[in-house]
Amino acid sequence: MYEDFHVTDRWSGEDLHCRWKATQVAIATRHADAVDIRFDVNGRAIWVALPCTAWVEQKQRSGKVITDQIAIQVAGRYLKQLIEEGYDARREMYTMSVPEVLTHIDAVVEEGKKAGELPRLPVGIDALV
Repeated sequence: MYEDFHVTDRWSGEDLHCRWKATQVAIATRHADAVDIRFDVNGRAIWVALPCTAWVEQKQRSGKVITDQIAIQVAGRYLKQLIEEGYDARREMYTMSVPEVLTHIDAVVEEGKKAGELPRLPVGIDALV
């Protein structure tokens, strides 16, 4: 679904190939209370930060935790939406709000149900490179 996808840039019309590359806890790397998801967009790194409080909110509202797989799908869906809406292509990092994370979780789960299941990660050996 959103670990490896193509999207058309709203302003340039360019086809952008977005591929998930990494997930890291930002507490250690940039002293932020977030989980950072890295995508390569036509070879350029773009990070999507999900606030850690979203994990708490999701557990309280549904009794279920956000897995790495779900976090990656949420970040990818958010990135795709940003690009389609005309994102600022010069930025390297985008930060989601807790409500945005929860909204995208619901959408990703519904899309996963329609597709039969969420894709497994990592996606192929080249995803680790």
